[in-house]
Amino acid sequence: MAAEEHAAESMGMIEKVHHNLNIWHIPQEPWHLGSIGGFPIDLNPSTIIFTWVAMGLVLLLGFFFVRGANVRQPTKMQTMFEMVLDFLRGLVDDNMDKKKGDEIFSLVITFFLFITMCNIVGLVPSMMAPTADVQTTAAFAVITFVMMFYMGIKHKGGKYFAHYLKPYPFFLPITILEDLAKPVTLAFRLFGNMKGKEIMIYALLALITGIPWACGGFTASVVWLGFGLFVSFIQAFIFTMLTIAYIGMACADDH
Repeated sequence: MAAEEHAAESMGMIEKVHHNLNIWHIPQEPWHLGSIGGFPIDLNPSTIIFTWVAMGLVLLLGFFFVRGANVRQPTKMQTMFEMVLDFLRGLVDDNMDKKKGDEIFSLVITFFLFITMCNIVGLVPSMMAPTADVQTTAAFAVITFVMMFYMGIKHKGGKYFAHYLKPYPFFLPITILEDLAKPVTLAFRLFGNMKGKEIMIYALLALITGIPWACGGFTASVVWLGFGLFVSFIQAFIFTMLTIAYIGMACADDH
């Protein structure tokens, strides 16, 4: 009983910190747009707002990357961006031939940069990571799922579906479940890590004595914020790497 009361008290403190950090006065309740087939359609205002913030930051970052770009004398920002591109290009080339890789390379770059920025936004006090909302991560996962089938059918035609009958036709339900599990695990892995990161930040702030509402989130543990930055990059990399791997397997000649 004491443990339950302590847990409830801790959650209350976390919710209070979350409320106090809402300096933008963003509505906390979701916008209900109706329902389809009995399933409610709700939109999270924070997710929408900070998704646009992340998009703006990616565009701004891209501007700084290419500003003053010169082939003969590359700038430091240009060199760093080219290193990221070469790294991602290497991942794509390791999983499929160049022609197929060229078709998804723009998606790979977009996923890595945008997901990374969405993750990092959540480290800023009073802001929320769009990837801490399962609707966002599910949307990314659906894109991967659709591209997997698109690339498979485009390069293999009807033969793409032959793998559902291998090695034996009675494995069909298992193979279908395996494919359906891919977007689910993609979505919940990213969501779970980002949501856990944000809850931990609020929990650390709740431990601060005095007036945490005045201190804001800037007094959070520097060590945890550093670790959160590391996790933000790692989770973006994992999502991007799995996207490449799933699409690569779908359009592989021996698949």
